[in-house]
Amino acid sequence: MSKAHTRTAQQAVQEAIDAMVESGAERALQVAVYRDGELVVDAVAGEANPTTGRRYDSGTPVYCYSVCKAAASTLVHMLVERGKFHYETPVAEIWPEFGARGKQRVTVRQVLNHTAGVPGIPLTTTVEDLCDWDKMCAAIADEQLWWEPGTKIGYHAYTFGYVVGEVIRRVTGKPIHDVLREELSGPLGVDKELYFGMPVAEQRRLAVLEDAPLPPNFQMPEMPPDLPMFRAAPMSLMPNAAFGNREDTLAADIPAGGKCSARAIAKMYAALLRQLDGVRLISPERLREATTVSASGVDEVFGMPTTWAMGYAVGATGATPEEGKTQFGVGGVGGSFAYGDTKTGIAFALTKNRLTQDFNAATQIYQTVRDALAT
Repeated sequence: MSKAHTRTAQQAVQEAIDAMVESGAERALQVAVYRDGELVVDAVAGEANPTTGRRYDSGTPVYCYSVCKAAASTLVHMLVERGKFHYETPVAEIWPEFGARGKQRVTVRQVLNHTAGVPGIPLTTTVEDLCDWDKMCAAIADEQLWWEPGTKIGYHAYTFGYVVGEVIRRVTGKPIHDVLREELSGPLGVDKELYFGMPVAEQRRLAVLEDAPLPPNFQMPEMPPDLPMFRAAPMSLMPNAAFGNREDTLAADIPAGGKCSARAIAKMYAALLRQLDGVRLISPERLREATTVSASGVDEVFGMPTTWAMGYAVGATGATPEEGKTQFGVGGVGGSFAYGDTKTGIAFALTKNRLTQDFNAATQIYQTVRDALAT
């Protein structure tokens, strides 16, 4: 990467996110891009806390919801590579209670690619319940299958994190936040920027979330009451700013989501793609297996076409179908997004603290980065 290209990409992204903040479309954003292990974009704009005027900086974490599913998935791949279990290992072999109600054949692979058939949590679940690890794991272990494992695909919005996290806990004897710090964020030097459960004493460093205002005269479109998404979780647990600013949800391990800076999660993807600062999270062979399409079809929960590798969605927001073939990553409620690209060597992350209903910011910045780094 030439210094001219680096300057061009950095300047183009900085100008774009400055404009988003100045227009009022966004409150604050971070963008980080690695290419072949080199940090080529590290841009930030806006306020982390509009009440106090505290500015966003490159190290400010933000609750960006499902973006951090990728970190949980990465820990699984690291443990598989060490021979602790295999992708075809039944979850119940590691966590016997999970095998209740016909789930004894659900494999680790099926959890990672969202075909396990266990996308729902009890509709009586409260926010306080989500913060109770043992209670949530017991509830999920008692859930019935929605479909025969491996035959359909549907986003496991909440259950993914608890199942993956309990597998990791049973194998290592440690909660997932400890494993994240010891095996991933610590070695990469981002342990103050990447969390599942975040200690209360550290939460003052977070960006404060806000819900994007609805357009004038906005009316929620009517949706059939029998939509599967309404059976997957109570509507009271739909992620929003109030949910993501609570001290208890921030402190709890709810590894279907997490808190990170753009720089931290981009660095994780960069260390998946190649050795970085002496750290390579998994081997090239493991990366190929983990990022190859594993399942696709119409999502049984949300009703849209979807394609998953193992723990990462395939493609990036704003990418062409051809570009998307080598991209793997996860977006989050509110519009944050991060991915890696095995073809270009690019690791990209955009995080923000205004929760929008779209990925418009990430799409625009993806295209800005793509154009600036084109050779």
